[in-house]
Amino acid sequence: MTANHEPIDQSDSLDNSKVSIQAILLLGFMWFAYFLNYCDRQAVFAMFPSLKSDLGMTDQQLGLTGAYFLWVYALGCPIAGIIGDRVSKRILVVLSLIIWSLVTAATGLARSGSELLWLRAAMGISESLFMPTAIALTANAFAPALRSRTIAILTTAQIAGTVVGSWFGGWMADLGAWRTAFFALGGVGLVYAFPYFAFLRTLKGEGAAELQGTDEPKVGAWNSLFAIVTVPTYQILCVVFPVFVFGLWLLYGWLPTFLHDKFGLSQSDAAFNATLFLQGSTAVGLLSGGWLADKLLRVTKASRFYLMLSSLILCAPCLHAIGACETLVQVRWAAMAFGLFSGLLMGNIFAAAFEVIPSQFRATAVGVLNLCGGLVSGFATLFGGLWKSTLGIDRLLSLTGAAYFGAGLLLLFGILVLFPRDAIKQSVDKPLFRS
Repeated sequence: MTANHEPIDQSDSLDNSKVSIQAILLLGFMWFAYFLNYCDRQAVFAMFPSLKSDLGMTDQQLGLTGAYFLWVYALGCPIAGIIGDRVSKRILVVLSLIIWSLVTAATGLARSGSELLWLRAAMGISESLFMPTAIALTANAFAPALRSRTIAILTTAQIAGTVVGSWFGGWMADLGAWRTAFFALGGVGLVYAFPYFAFLRTLKGEGAAELQGTDEPKVGAWNSLFAIVTVPTYQILCVVFPVFVFGLWLLYGWLPTFLHDKFGLSQSDAAFNATLFLQGSTAVGLLSGGWLADKLLRVTKASRFYLMLSSLILCAPCLHAIGACETLVQVRWAAMAFGLFSGLLMGNIFAAAFEVIPSQFRATAVGVLNLCGGLVSGFATLFGGLWKSTLGIDRLLSLTGAAYFGAGLLLLFGILVLFPRDAIKQSVDKPLFRS
């Protein structure tokens, strides 16, 4: 029986599914920080018409609000991942929260499109410090049998943050108070930093050692990078993931404006329709995909990979439908279908990477994946601005759907040919916090 069809050791990692109170609380605190992370980064996309009139921004500049953020964020993520595998994780995640909250508040003071773009780049630096460490630390707090569900639950914060941030940004922009929206969002983050850090200081045991960055000897940065980028299955993920997030950011960045222009909606209504149906069904896909992947792990080590394959193939026609539908109701249904299927990949991509990457390199692995995803997805918001009046968002969505299908075929090759020899034996993988 080939490795990708072998169940993992039932006597250890699958039965070691008891969860400590510390791990549950850690997940909760990380969830809210991640929620604020997405509120702050997404609010701007619901304000495009107001920014265009108040700051005189062009469509190209509006597209660059996402591109600048994503490119800087992408470049910062692998550096942040390497740092996160070596230093105090509690300080790193709280420091990131404080800095991005200050940048969010400062965005409300922008006097021109150029200033806003510089602040979006600064937001990319500050938020890149958070995600690699947060994902790796939260995943490590739970046994492999619970890992997809854990990351799926954490990722629902991204969904909630996108909906709330977009709705709040669009609502405040309609009131003529888009600056106040940034002040309020930044203020909430600064206040939350105090209980967040206070909780992280209370953690005890092996988890506390990891938080402090003193749990084990460290490997050099270049050796860490070499250890992960030379894994063929991981290389496949570094190609597939950027294609996937390109589609996500095309929708995140331009679907509100697309609906505003096509159906004559207000900014708040456009943001509501662009996020609630898409993100609500994504949450369902995330949670069900995480649960299903962990259950199927008893049958095949490649369970997470097969669910990601299904996600790409099923999402492809949904992207085309979102742009081609003639009524708002049809767009809602297409967006819900895309969200449901996309959740299967979102909840499993990092857990799948952890199947082929040693545990001491997980933050670095998340950082490199985000580097690849961010560099490519930055072009999604940029191309939306550049081609909005020529190619059109609808055709760009259709082309992206075709790319999803191609990425699915590449992933299938990885599952059948590369994964069997790259999979790591999971029986040595223990949760940080014992019940």
